[in-house]
Amino acid sequence: MITIKEKYNNSNKFNTYCEKILNVIHMGDLDAYGKRGVEALRRATPKDTGLTASSWVYEIVRKKESVSLVFKNTNIQNGVPIAIILQYGHGTNHGGYVQGIDYINPALKPVFDDLAKEMWEDVTKL
Repeated sequence: MITIKEKYNNSNKFNTYCEKILNVIHMGDLDAYGKRGVEALRRATPKDTGLTASSWVYEIVRKKESVSLVFKNTNIQNGVPIAIILQYGHGTNHGGYVQGIDYINPALKPVFDDLAKEMWEDVTKL
């Protein structure tokens, strides 16, 4: 996440610049990265039945002062988000423990790295 804090007397110029930055972030670009992220997560998700791997979705959330690209997995069994217990591990009904597998972070890192690089290039052109 990128956070900008302002300490200038003339905040109008700074606010205008920040608004330009938000306008540079094109929804189509985020849509492409969302699709790319879903595909990366689908490929990286450990498969038993394949339901969790095929349950990845993304959402672009645009607020007045921010834009977020959010990845979610819709496979929830008995209130338990399966993608999360695969990532972090979980206890079993018989007192055992299943170790988690860090598959989400490695899958999304190249997507976020490319997104950050592209956004930085666009912002520095302003």
